[in-house]
Amino acid sequence: MRKNLMEILCCPVCKGALVLTVAEESGDEVLEGTLRCAACRVDYPITEGIPNLLPQTACED
Repeated sequence: MRKNLMEILCCPVCKGALVLTVAEESGDEVLEGTLRCAACRVDYPITEGIPNLLPQTACED
């Protein structure tokens, strides 16, 4: 996943901002890591450069 995608990505559940945590990268490409929704506190994994943004749990307020 390219880091510049952070400008357009949001939480699929609540549309909140996502925080990127990088575990492995190559140049501008994130290979492994997580995207965390600050509002829902849900983590979305990035595996082999592909973010998995499928909703896993409901957003709790």
